[in-house]
Amino acid sequence: MAFAFFRKKDEVLSEKAVAVGAKAKDKYEAIEIVGELLVREGRVERSYIDEMKKREELLSTYIGNGIAIPHGGSEAKEKIKKSGLAVAQFPEGVDFGDGNKAYIVIGIAAKGDEHLEILSNIAATCEDEKRVNKLIETKDPKEIIKLLKEGFSR
Repeated sequence: MAFAFFRKKDEVLSEKAVAVGAKAKDKYEAIEIVGELLVREGRVERSYIDEMKKREELLSTYIGNGIAIPHGGSEAKEKIKKSGLAVAQFPEGVDFGDGNKAYIVIGIAAKGDEHLEILSNIAATCEDEKRVNKLIETKDPKEIIKLLKEGFSR
């Protein structure tokens, strides 16, 4: 079943919300990068970024296979204007703790219970190592969107 977000008129991920070749000194700077993309896209209030960092302090959002999915906790819901994603690619990787390096960081802002569908689809998409390697290696934001859409529609 195709991921509902990518069928909506108002796509949840635009090229402007994808950063390729990004660099960050730590996971909090990586979270700021995807958070700023969400702010710039009008998805969240700026204070949502702090909520994403608080959530990260409680529990790492690293899900394996070089992917992290930072998002705010339930108390951050009122800071979300509309659901959306932001993606930053870190070719050198970012330490997300316990020796886990994230090369793709996907910031999530979801209204209501949509975050559960988003998280499960991202996790399923990113199980495919070939897809993840392509996400890490491409220099084209359109390719990142295409790879995620393909994975979400499996």
